[in-house]
Amino acid sequence: MADQTVAAESAQWWRDAVIYQVYPRSFADGDGDGIGDLTGIRDRLPYLAELGVDALWFTPWYASPQADAGYDVADYRRIDPAFGSLGQAEALITDAHALGLRIIVDVVPNHVSDRHAWFQEAKAAGPGAEARDLFWFRPGRGTDGELPPNDWQSVFGGPAWSRTANPDGTPGEWYLHLFAPEQPDLNWNNSKVREEHESVLRFWFDRGADGVRIDSATMPAKDPALPDFDPDTPPVPHPYIDRDDVHDIYRAWRTLADGYEEPRALIGEVWLADPERFAHYLRADEMHSAFNFDYLNCPWDAAALRRVIDATLAAHASVGAPATWVLSNHDVTRHVTRYGRADTSFGLSLRQHRTPTDLELGARRARAALLLNLALPGGCYLYQGEELGLWEVEDIPGELRQDPIFHRTGGTDIGRDGCRVPLPWSGGQPPFGFSPEGAAAPPWLPQPEQWAAHTVQAQDGRPGSMLTFYRAALGLRRGERGLRGADFRWLPGHAPGVLGFARGDGFFCLANLSGATVPLPADADVVLSSAPGSDPADPGAAGSGAGELPTDTTVWLRQR
Repeated sequence: MADQTVAAESAQWWRDAVIYQVYPRSFADGDGDGIGDLTGIRDRLPYLAELGVDALWFTPWYASPQADAGYDVADYRRIDPAFGSLGQAEALITDAHALGLRIIVDVVPNHVSDRHAWFQEAKAAGPGAEARDLFWFRPGRGTDGELPPNDWQSVFGGPAWSRTANPDGTPGEWYLHLFAPEQPDLNWNNSKVREEHESVLRFWFDRGADGVRIDSATMPAKDPALPDFDPDTPPVPHPYIDRDDVHDIYRAWRTLADGYEEPRALIGEVWLADPERFAHYLRADEMHSAFNFDYLNCPWDAAALRRVIDATLAAHASVGAPATWVLSNHDVTRHVTRYGRADTSFGLSLRQHRTPTDLELGARRARAALLLNLALPGGCYLYQGEELGLWEVEDIPGELRQDPIFHRTGGTDIGRDGCRVPLPWSGGQPPFGFSPEGAAAPPWLPQPEQWAAHTVQAQDGRPGSMLTFYRAALGLRRGERGLRGADFRWLPGHAPGVLGFARGDGFFCLANLSGATVPLPADADVVLSSAPGSDPADPGAAGSGAGELPTDTTVWLRQR
């Protein structure tokens, strides 16, 4: 019976896994060209295993012109030469599995690169060609077709349409791109698009990938009429977000994923405000889990967090899916920075660049948030570098920025480069061990000199460091049976601004966001405290004072 239980838990590993996001370009540079690669990642897989995570999610490593950091995929079956080769990717998957780490790869169903063979063929073929039906080519409006086919706007700023030239050089049709012009949207009404993506999934599942993360998962299905609409009062259903027919895609993918001896996991990037519509993606025949952006966007406020936690758990319970908890990723401002601001919330339209930030306060709250996240039921996602306490780098010179958001908004929105700066591994100055000694090129984005105190080398084994804290928290979570499963209940009687809940038999979590010190229960021992300077090896001296819990601190407790 015990063996059967272990096997069942292994088959559903994604339900409570801690998944670490690897942004390959910025993780580790093995060949000295200033760009992270698979060689650098493979060399540091033991570091990730020691950290205590269960799986690694890789943002796109495929062949790409890198117009949008690899989310403009030219060929899913080749690795981009900047990162390595297909053979190296296969070896990385093998190495990771040997260390007990599962692998999740990215897929981008909404669009491909304008260098993709399909799009190149479609452009060359001209209007009316069968190849153009794989995309959204349309004649323009106006006397000479000089106006876009409709008024849709790109997520990255500006019109969502670009005009082509006919084979004879005259102005031609327009094509849809909800992101950058280099990312033409696919037409999912065409069966060839569906068949190709299912083939891509098999390609990576057969090579050992344990799951896929689905980018912009609500957007592939479009209203064929391509109607104009007011973005401030969009119609229902929306012309290209969360249309009912998008679920047909993921039902087919789930059938494919379930066909493996160990079923593969489908994880969605689902940006939706409506919890009921969000839950539709997590029905038993669709995705296994999805990112919890309401939680990521939530301010550091106890009442607001409790509302989001309750709504999250309720929405997931309705479809029997596990919740997920995440604070940072490659698209958002790092949470050490966000939590040090007066307004600690986040939104893609409200990045608050160059807002005054108290990084010491942000780091303290980030530690408290980690223990809160890891104690909640479900899975947890970590973004590379957060275990080092890294903050958003906001002073990158404009000429070095590469995010298309920066360029398409004329610098009004400085974009996402600040959370993508290469990691610091060792040494007292850039490149901080990101590239090998004597590398020919600097890191592709500049690193702050202040990161010298935040390298892996500087924090390794140091009591109270962010890295030591993360290792301790992840190790305790893995060994604590009370933190598995769905058991969760709020504890009554706490002061306003304090979150207290129980998991399992006698295991509790208290998070103090009240702004004042509050008493700890007298009948419980501190297992781990987030208080800066606490020693995970000595929980009894975990910085909780004489039975008190400082503000912006979370503790794990076990009842005596």
